[in-house]
Amino acid sequence: MALSITQTPASCSLAQSPIIFTVSENTPAYTSASFQYVGELYYWQGTLFQSSSVADYTILKFPNTATVGIFDLNRIINSTLTDLRIDNSSNVMYYAVDFYWQYLSGSSYVTGSHVRSNTYRALDGYGIFPEPIGQQVSAKTPFWPMMTDGPVTQSTLLTDVGTMGVYIANDAGIVANRVVYNSNLGSSTRNISQNATTTSLCISNYAQAPSNAGFPYSGSLNSLEWYSIQAFSGSTPLGNSIRFEIDCPTKYPNQRIAFKNRYGQFDYINLNEVSRQSFQTEKRTYSPQIGTWEASSFSYQSTDSSVLNYVSDSKQSLSANTNWLTEDWNDIIKQLLVSDELYWVDYTNGIVRPVTIATQNMTFKTGVVDKLIQYQFEFNFGQSYKLIL
Repeated sequence: MALSITQTPASCSLAQSPIIFTVSENTPAYTSASFQYVGELYYWQGTLFQSSSVADYTILKFPNTATVGIFDLNRIINSTLTDLRIDNSSNVMYYAVDFYWQYLSGSSYVTGSHVRSNTYRALDGYGIFPEPIGQQVSAKTPFWPMMTDGPVTQSTLLTDVGTMGVYIANDAGIVANRVVYNSNLGSSTRNISQNATTTSLCISNYAQAPSNAGFPYSGSLNSLEWYSIQAFSGSTPLGNSIRFEIDCPTKYPNQRIAFKNRYGQFDYINLNEVSRQSFQTEKRTYSPQIGTWEASSFSYQSTDSSVLNYVSDSKQSLSANTNWLTEDWNDIIKQLLVSDELYWVDYTNGIVRPVTIATQNMTFKTGVVDKLIQYQFEFNFGQSYKLIL
């Protein structure tokens, strides 16, 4: 018998979607109903070279009607990527699988020879329909290795902050080693470290917005009209560039939302039209026993109350509107609606505050029908007014 791996995942997979291995025995002896394919899964973070000799999971699969074993590892791998993006900008897992077969003969198992897979990477992200199973992540967006779906033209304010991830692990033989900014003020280059042999260095982050540390034109922001960002390998451009047009501030305060996109990195949306913050409270009351029941005589105080709060909590929310958007923002808005990690950028205090998106339904507009496109979003703050642990 000779076991072979007939289907493998991409060299870098998005862990919330299928991570498929298929194994086949080309001269199977299915004389035993107990015949199984076995996959011993190893996963780790840190160096590319695995140190553990003990499998983290052992997965058993009976042959399907095509006599092969199909293993989907995404639920296991995804469950290990528990870090928030704001805490870990390179949330990557290495994994490999050792396959063999076994069947029961009497009271003991007969096993076949082992075939070990290559080492693969997984990111904290997801694929979308109709992307093929096993498609390389580099084929999912025209901007790769920049880890975003765009859009190709965006607007920003000079006061905006934000970073964008660029993938620098060597999966396809061509590795980004610099990010090039072009603008009406000229060109500027930011070099990227090439030491991507550990999970913490597979993704590098660079300044995406004018007021973020590391932005190349920070000394001349008042003269900045537009800029573009593109990844390069030496003198070779990789993927498409993204162009940012500088917006003039509106009379409304900008509400900037950072959200984890489908590649596990941050994208941003500015909601710089009408916005309102609301504050809701939730209370329950009880009736205490009033009076001096343990004293020599009964009395009560004028400050005693027969109705008191025993639960008092609050919910803060934000309602905000976009400026006029082009139709190619629609896919990014979908990622905003399904994102599991969002933050409101508080310019005043220089912090970010966690939020969840309360908007559940969205009717997408088109430039043909609606001409100018605006959207409204509702967010709930993840921190209530009262600090209670």
